Formats: sequence, C-alpha cells, structure tokens
Amino acid sequence: MLADGLHDVPLGKIATVVTHLEMRAPADISGRPVPESWTLRRVEKPPLDWYRRIFQAVGEDWLWFSRRGLSDKALAAIIHSDDVAIWTLSKGDSDAALLELDFRTSGECELAFFGVTADLIGSGAGRFLMDTAIDQAWARDITRFHVHTCTLDSPQALGFYRRAGFTPIRQQIEIDDDPRVAKGFDNNLAPHVPLLVP
Repeated sequence: MLADGLHDVPLGKIATVVTHLEMRAPADISGRPVPESWTLRRVEKPPLDWYRRIFQAVGEDWLWFSRRGLSDKALAAIIHSDDVAIWTLSKGDSDAALLELDFRTSGECELAFFGVTADLIGSGAGRFLMDTAIDQAWARDITRFHVHTCTLDSPQALGFYRRAGFTPIRQQIEIDDDPRVAKGFDNNLAPHVPLLVP
C-alpha cells in the first residue's frame, strides 16, 4: 500500500494511474456504420512487421511500448494464438486501426489493444470498432469482458470505455522506464507526459 501523499518518480521513469474496467453482460451497441470508404478486416495470424507497424501507428503518440520490445518469438506466441483475434480498418493499402481481443483466459475476453490512427479520430471509427469488439467478445462463451487504460492514453479513453458499457473496478499506479529515454522513442511524442531525463 502506498501511503497518502506525494511520492517521487525517479528521473527517466514515468508513473501512470491504470484504471481497470469490466463488462459482465453484453452492452447495447449503437450499430454505427463503418466510416465511409473504410472496411473492417480480420487479420488472421498477422505478419510481425505488419503488427509492429499498426501498433506503432495507433499507439506511438500515447507511448504504447509493451509490445515493441518483444522478440519475434514472444510476439508471435501472442498474436498467432488461436485465442487472440485481431481486426483493423482498411482503405486501399492503408490500415488505420487496431482491435485485439484476447480469449486466452477461459470464460474471459480482454480488450488487449484498441485504437485508431489520428486521421480517424472523431470520424465514428472508434465507436464502430467498439461495437465490433463488444459483438465479437460476447459471441464467445464468456462471462467477463475487460480492459484497462491509463493516464498515458487519450484523456477521452476512460469516458469512452464507460460510455461503451464498461465499469471501473480498480486502479493501480504503474512505474516503468520512459520509452523516450530507455527505448529511443522520439522525445516529441506524448507532450502530455513530462519528459524527465536523468
């Protein structure tokens, strides 16, 4: 347990508040159509280079780094699992979204990664993708659909998940290496997160 009050975060680290949310029964979906000229596409056993590109395109501004440091073998073990399902939104040769559902825990589905690229924000693509996530998650034999978000994500993320039908159930503080310091990410990323270099 952390004591009340302020706690120093070491230079070169980032601290985030992580909020865990869950859905115990299917939420109503809005039935929003796919944004004009975009197509929902299931990506079976995605090539590793494709996955890394879309993961970066969707998550780099929010400092998504957890998958970027994985070896080919470790990444393939996750995303090539028969219990992991991945979708994107495509227009021609361009992909601009990542929806990853993880069913590896019996009776549950984790919304492991979810997001759209900056050019689709505000287009309705996020709501369409969430409707797809809810529909696909509850099409399986589950009793719990869960997700977590943190203060590195878009400030709209927590409210978006709640409006979609998820309920917050707990919070944690996570401290990790700042990827702009430790992993060579561009220092201009995530201007909403102070860069404190040792």
